[in-house]
Amino acid sequence: MSAPPRTAEQRNILLGIAFVCIAGTMFPFMNAFSKTLAQTYPVPQVSWARFFGHVVFLAILFMPTRGWRLLITRRPKLQLTRSAIQFVSNLSFTAGIAYQPVADAAAISMTGPLIVALLAWPMLGERTGLVQAGAILLGFVGVLFVVRPGGDVFHPSALFILGSAVCYALYQIFTRKVANIDPPETTTFYSSLFGAIGMLVILPFIWVTPVSVRDVIYFCSLGVLGGAGHYLIVRALAWAPANIISPFQYFQLFGSVIVGYLMFSQLPDAMTWLGASIIMAAGLLLGYSQTRRR
Repeated sequence: MSAPPRTAEQRNILLGIAFVCIAGTMFPFMNAFSKTLAQTYPVPQVSWARFFGHVVFLAILFMPTRGWRLLITRRPKLQLTRSAIQFVSNLSFTAGIAYQPVADAAAISMTGPLIVALLAWPMLGERTGLVQAGAILLGFVGVLFVVRPGGDVFHPSALFILGSAVCYALYQIFTRKVANIDPPETTTFYSSLFGAIGMLVILPFIWVTPVSVRDVIYFCSLGVLGGAGHYLIVRALAWAPANIISPFQYFQLFGSVIVGYLMFSQLPDAMTWLGASIIMAAGLLLGYSQTRRR
């Protein structure tokens, strides 16, 4: 007996899951390219390339259909605040990943949803129950296994990655505040505008000309990979519920392990795997509990 044909909703959910998984293969390469470049070039220059390429990519993608309406926002201050926080997040991440294995950095950054849940109560008025609080605490226990403060493998750069996760959580909080005010294309475009335009003021004083074709390719790839990855996630969330999509974002961690091994011959140790597993379990518990509450 043949299986019944899938409904349009089922096909959309499968597309959404596929898009999130594809994005999960893009971000590890973007992080690996940033890691490589940050060892030779100024960190602000690497971050600028990421955001400038993002803006150019989105302009090419959306300008033909939306024109200059893409820049029209009803909350310019809030949008620019989001953009500045996103820039600080990326700057911190780039500074940290220069000294951290790709997979370790990805594991620490996976605490973002937990930090969002922690900040949602004071900033959005979304109450945090006992299960949510327990998931947040469990997640940070996992971070301790990955970072291991006071241990022989601890490196202060891990704090930059954690700071990046905090900034990215704030970015998501502010994104929720503009979600029903401006079109998603405009919000996505503004998210990189501060880093792309604001950094032009200091760029001439820190600029280091790329020394190889490989580095030029890496610089050009940052914005395309970041912009395409974020756009895929936005499309995925439009096709499928967030509670179904969110667990698949952890696919990025496994992509980071593969990319870290292929490009840097680095594999996570047992403690990192344990910590990453705890963080993922906490994130899944948080997502499940929020779904049950709704």
